[in-house]
Amino acid sequence: MAEEHKNEESLPNLDPAVEVVERESLMEKISEKIHHKGDSSSSSSSDDDNEKKSSSPSSLKSKVYRLFGRERPVHKVLGGGKPADIFMWKDKKMSGGVFGGATAAWVVFELMEYHLLTLLCHALIVLLAVLFIWSNATMFIHKSPPKIPEVHIP
Repeated sequence: MAEEHKNEESLPNLDPAVEVVERESLMEKISEKIHHKGDSSSSSSSDDDNEKKSSSPSSLKSKVYRLFGRERPVHKVLGGGKPADIFMWKDKKMSGGVFGGATAAWVVFELMEYHLLTLLCHALIVLLAVLFIWSNATMFIHKSPPKIPEVHIP
């Protein structure tokens, strides 16, 4: 018990304000490292050069600060094609269709407690019924029956 009391006394009593200041300075250092990747701040002459460079209008346009230090836009990171357009809602109708389909699948499987295997079996039964009706109806309307490949097992 005495040892626990000694350990508590030996720990420094840090002021919360000091911790906040230390965190802010740490965050500033991190953001500075992210935004100034190639810059070296070891000499004061390079700092003066950096200040002169950053004051010109062309360098201000080229310095775009993106979230998390990215260099490419999100659309390019996602691949830049149709999937990126759908994911970023640039094609509203397609994105809405994908969102609606995903919501319908979620409702069927989660809320109605329907299982994937059951859905697959029911779909195959419907497909088999359609093929049966189509092959029998071709005799009445004089069309060629559906071409189903034959499988030979040796």
